[in-house]
Amino acid sequence: MKAYELLFFVDPSIEEEAREALLARIDSTITSQDGVIDSVEPWGKRKLAFEVNKLQDGDYTLINFHADPTSIAELDRVLRITDAVIRFMIVRKDLSE
Repeated sequence: MKAYELLFFVDPSIEEEAREALLARIDSTITSQDGVIDSVEPWGKRKLAFEVNKLQDGDYTLINFHADPTSIAELDRVLRITDAVIRFMIVRKDLSE
């Protein structure tokens, strides 16, 4: 398994229950394919560099996890079809540093 980071943001006006449901869905997507979540870091509300979908702020979350490279495509698919996620980025971490 390889180490990855997932950084995403949602609309800051989204309700807490919807945010928790989103995190549960991401968690289940990663763990259903034998992945392991190392940490979840809520960064909170941050100003965007430019307006995205008429939003000037975003509520960011960083998730560090280990997964097989073949399971990343499924996580990418789930994040793309989830309306609450405005933007996301999945990056493979280089642990040789």
